[in-house]
Amino acid sequence: MGAVRRPTLSPRQLDRAIALCGVLGGSVLIAFRVYDNSSDVPPWVVLPPMLVMAALELFRRTRPIVTVSVGGLVFVASILSGALLATTIMYTDLLYAAVIYGSPRMSRTLHLTGAASVLVLSTLVLIVADAPSALAVVVVAALVFLAPVWTGDVVRKHRKEAETERLRAEQTALLSEMDRREAVGAERARMARELHDVVANHLSAIAIHATGAQSVARRRRLAEDDPLVEVLAVIRENSVQGLAEMRRMIGLLRDSGGGEADESYAAPDLAAVDALLAKARAAGQDVGLEFELTEDGERGEVPVPVGLAAYRIVQESLTNVLKHAGPGLVTLRLEFGPEELRIAVDSPYRGGPGRELPGARAGLVGMAERAGLLGGSFEAGPRDGGWSVRAVLPRGRESEGRA
Repeated sequence: MGAVRRPTLSPRQLDRAIALCGVLGGSVLIAFRVYDNSSDVPPWVVLPPMLVMAALELFRRTRPIVTVSVGGLVFVASILSGALLATTIMYTDLLYAAVIYGSPRMSRTLHLTGAASVLVLSTLVLIVADAPSALAVVVVAALVFLAPVWTGDVVRKHRKEAETERLRAEQTALLSEMDRREAVGAERARMARELHDVVANHLSAIAIHATGAQSVARRRRLAEDDPLVEVLAVIRENSVQGLAEMRRMIGLLRDSGGGEADESYAAPDLAAVDALLAKARAAGQDVGLEFELTEDGERGEVPVPVGLAAYRIVQESLTNVLKHAGPGLVTLRLEFGPEELRIAVDSPYRGGPGRELPGARAGLVGMAERAGLLGGSFEAGPRDGGWSVRAVLPRGRESEGRA
């Protein structure tokens, strides 16, 4: 069961509540004639100062100089007409608000005027009356003129210290974030160097040697369907593709300084499916393959991890078609639903012994892993005399979190 949130008032609502409480409290005191000289002073004389003081409470934050100046005059009028406790309390609140919301100069001025008021009043009472009366005036005057000013000054200092600490904490968090980003950038740069100097060089060497081996095979006039020629073609194709992907990854790692990224390094998505089909059509002409793409539903905004996984699944499926499919029509179907993306690839299947090459089925495992990481499903296998690939990828936030 969640905690019950207490209603909070806005500053303007709080000022209105203070004014309303002052009016209600003062009205009760006037109704019961609880004010000085109540036997001689009629209620209508005490009421106007109280109402004016309550009206000043509405501007205690926005006009502190005006409210405390006018409030002082109203307070003097209240003392002369018949001191009302509600009017006095509201005046002390105006003094407190003037220190809190006014300038530092206002605080110093109120300290000086308050001390002067206490000194003047106590001196007058000492001259007119006796010392005990003067001491009582000192206590009462200090509570009225100095106590709210001192309280406001302490609260203001605490607020200023709290604001300073908050800014310091924000600066510390910002510096920590900058250090973290710098460390991540340095680690990315190191990884990019390692990938470029070690892995990319090995892949480049593999591609060069595979190309050389293919040249030797052509000079020896080996048949195109010879297993050795096919293995060399697979090795060269995968190494060249791996080099391209490695270049993309190195570019992403190096682009960690907040600058503009090279578009050639951007992660591929479904927008590049047409380019994949164009390459597949060009490569499949010699073996009698035709390709057809259909899309159902509104594509809309596809999350980046889902778009990348869909692109890779389509890419691997078309690669397998070029390796293993017989002549015929290859259909690629993309269904964009509100909650999921469905991919269907159907191609003629060229079976028979001796067709599997080293590394076979690794692509199927990779496609299944991509779908599984996003919380989707994947299946592939013979169906109705052909080869079928089916993948379902969720499009919601869950898939982004999994990615």
